Amino acid sequence: VRCHQEIHVVMGNEACDLDSTVSALALAYFLAKASPAPKAAFIPVLNIPRADFALRTETTFLLREQGIPTASLIFRDEIDLGGLHRAGLLSLTLVDHHVLPSADAALEEAVVEVLDHRPLERDRAPGCQVTAEPVGSCATLVTERIAQGPPGVLDGPTAALLHGTILLDCVNLSPAAGKVTPRDVACVSLLEARFPELPARDAVFEALQAAKFDVSGLTTEQMLRKDLKVLSSSELLLAVSAIYVDLETFLRRPGLLQDLDAFCQTQGYAGLVAMTISFNERKEPSRELAVYSRHETLRSAVCRVLEEATTPSLHLQPLPSPWSCVGTYAQGNALASRKKVLPVLRAAL
Repeated sequence: VRCHQEIHVVMGNEACDLDSTVSALALAYFLAKASPAPKAAFIPVLNIPRADFALRTETTFLLREQGIPTASLIFRDEIDLGGLHRAGLLSLTLVDHHVLPSADAALEEAVVEVLDHRPLERDRAPGCQVTAEPVGSCATLVTERIAQGPPGVLDGPTAALLHGTILLDCVNLSPAAGKVTPRDVACVSLLEARFPELPARDAVFEALQAAKFDVSGLTTEQMLRKDLKVLSSSELLLAVSAIYVDLETFLRRPGLLQDLDAFCQTQGYAGLVAMTISFNERKEPSRELAVYSRHETLRSAVCRVLEEATTPSLHLQPLPSPWSCVGTYAQGNALASRKKVLPVLRAAL
């Protein structure tokens, strides 16, 4: 601010999963390399506090593999985006999301570009370049963008980051998982053609999947925060956590109910939807749901919305729950990921 240095921040969403992180790093790197005589410094920002980075186990694993030290990353609590914006120095590119949370509403006018793979929930100002395409991974859109740019910008470590991210997001390009599109496949093939030394797809996917599901040593609170989305209405906040163990294992954690109480009270959440995912030996996904709230009206309403959902239908089967304040379900439709369930819950709020 003192030097009047313009800053162009590339930032992913608040979950700061592997896709958001790699999309921000790779696109900022590309913009810095490919922009002719830029006035602004291009800075990728990871949209979580540094203290939370250890929870992103697949991300820490892949960056470590590529020799990128955590010390060289910039986290949300280490840069004053509001101060930069008020000084008229901030441009913001959003990757892997296109709507800033209400706490960041003041930054909306700094957004100059969006790259996202979700359906658009709102229009942006005419000057904002928007790419919103229904692909399996935002890293696919970043790869396409880099591939269309000047030759020679893409290097081995960046290619490895993008390659691993698309494979993890698209469940190793498996059609059965319902996420992959022809464009994701094309980008993986393009990266492999340009960098034949990339490891085999199966090896990359299995290493990342193992790292992602490695919650050994995490507390319940860390498990809930590891992959968390928060939905808000004018009255309340609802937490939606992806949990990487099966529901029975999760419910058997010592002191779980006290931990759920403490988690919601500390953060001001009126309730929590925990969406578990686990895999059998044939690598087929299994999904289950737990709906927790001390407010009976809210819990019943959320359960009813999920039971009655039609786009998509979750095919829920009630399971016995150890506590009256927790509703539990087997989810028959294993293709209905959290990304597909969030709009249902958002509309209900």
